[in-house]
Amino acid sequence: MLGTQWIVKTLKEKGVTTVFGYPGGQIMPLYDALYDGGIEHVLCRHEQGAAMAAIGYARATGKTGVCIATSGPGATNIITGLADALIDSVPIVAITGQVPNNLIGTDAFQEVDVLGLSLACTKHSYLIDNAHDLPNIFEEAFTLANSGRPGPILIDVPKDIQLADLDYQQYLTNHTSQSYLNKSKSFVISSDDIKLTKAMIQDAKKPMLYIGGGVGLSGAISELRQFMEMTQIPSVSTLKGLGAADINNPYYLGLIGMHGSKAANLAVQECDLLIALGVRFDDRVTGNLNEFARHAKVIHIDIDQAEINKLKQTHLGLQGDIKQVLPLIHQTVSIEDWHKRIDQLRKAYPTRYDHPGEPIYAPALLKSLSEQKTATTIVTTDVGQHQMWTAQHMQFNHPQNFITSSGLGTMGFGLPAAIGAQLARPNDCVICISGDGSFMMNVQELTTIKRKKLPIKIVLIDNQRLGMVRQWQELFFNQRYSETNLSDNPDFLMLAKAFDIDGQKITQKSEIQRAIDTLLNSTGAYLLHVCIDELENVWPLVPPGAANENMLDNNSKE
Repeated sequence: MLGTQWIVKTLKEKGVTTVFGYPGGQIMPLYDALYDGGIEHVLCRHEQGAAMAAIGYARATGKTGVCIATSGPGATNIITGLADALIDSVPIVAITGQVPNNLIGTDAFQEVDVLGLSLACTKHSYLIDNAHDLPNIFEEAFTLANSGRPGPILIDVPKDIQLADLDYQQYLTNHTSQSYLNKSKSFVISSDDIKLTKAMIQDAKKPMLYIGGGVGLSGAISELRQFMEMTQIPSVSTLKGLGAADINNPYYLGLIGMHGSKAANLAVQECDLLIALGVRFDDRVTGNLNEFARHAKVIHIDIDQAEINKLKQTHLGLQGDIKQVLPLIHQTVSIEDWHKRIDQLRKAYPTRYDHPGEPIYAPALLKSLSEQKTATTIVTTDVGQHQMWTAQHMQFNHPQNFITSSGLGTMGFGLPAAIGAQLARPNDCVICISGDGSFMMNVQELTTIKRKKLPIKIVLIDNQRLGMVRQWQELFFNQRYSETNLSDNPDFLMLAKAFDIDGQKITQKSEIQRAIDTLLNSTGAYLLHVCIDELENVWPLVPPGAANENMLDNNSKE
């Protein structure tokens, strides 16, 4: 068979039912094979949209997302999506067309060294220069994408390789390094380290769980919640860790970091033992790293050895699968005084929604939306103030139900990610929460929603500004508002209507309840255009370079 037919055969064997892409000259043979190949292809209207839809698909299911692009500009357009998948550890296989091997290096039409470009933003990259290698490379790519710490894999396939007519089965040797696979699937943690871990937990007077995205990637949701219930150790979550913890646990304090709750940040600053589960000690979480949890011993559990001691020096680092490790370290603790302190912090710094006047207060709207959505609803966001408000004021019962660009912070992520999530889980409600800046970044994907008749709900929070940048300009750049005014935005309802999407615009608190009801009860796609004050800020906020206890809020702004 042709190389492209083997690729389609392999995709089907790997359980791939849906791929996202955009055709072009050097990938045309693969599209010919897809024509009647039995795999759903979703035509996105920009290759970046295809990559981010694949991310949404993967994050909503735990499966491998697949995106396809042609050579040159098609391939370069997926680079941002690959970077997003790398930093958020999402299993993606990206297939790009390339000029024939005899033209590589000649500056041929639409030739770009995508292998070189991708090295910094993929877990692994391939350029196939021999058709005999095609079967094993595709086998290895799917294995690498999902083993150990997941991540994106790029396969650059020259046109002559796609058209090579061979008996590919004879070249399939499954030659993926067995030692690598063994290392990535099973870890041996010494009994001494387990005993030391349990002793450190038992001795702690103020322990805290610091929950990251690795918990969800490990599939350790139930193990984490059992650990929380048995130990009653207080806990906080990173942005990507949201949804993993039991939100009804009385000692769960929610989001930590730059826009985390005061109670969460202060508890971590006071703790004497920090148990870090699948985290990166990201700067947006830690603030001043030297001051972060400065009184605490640190136990760091992670599947990726490179993360242990990368930033924060640990007292004990355990490389392993969190799902396997957590049941081994259950330990009864006596921390009644610490529980009382956690209760004090929670009561001292409650979330308030008593916003004056009739203009809409986005946190209150999002809280109401959170209370009315179903338990299986998926929420995607773009990046900016609306993203932080969503993380602060909405609740999620599983990481697969909250999909946001956590590490890269990619504007334009939310809409294509929602498309991927909706196609992955067609029976669940999908809500994309966006801002007027981010929404315009991949607005062309409204066409994909129209074509596929996807019932995606869009909540567009519009302050006619690049809100987060404007907030920083207000606080840290002497109110010099450089290029953050978006008052020339289009009429968003008219724009949506051009894609056969109904919607409404609201400006007052009194309109919120009816609007949410209409949004959630709509049978097709729907746009809720929410107008808010341009000067609204996200609080609290840890200033850059400050320790996490030095948070600003609306009362300390001056």
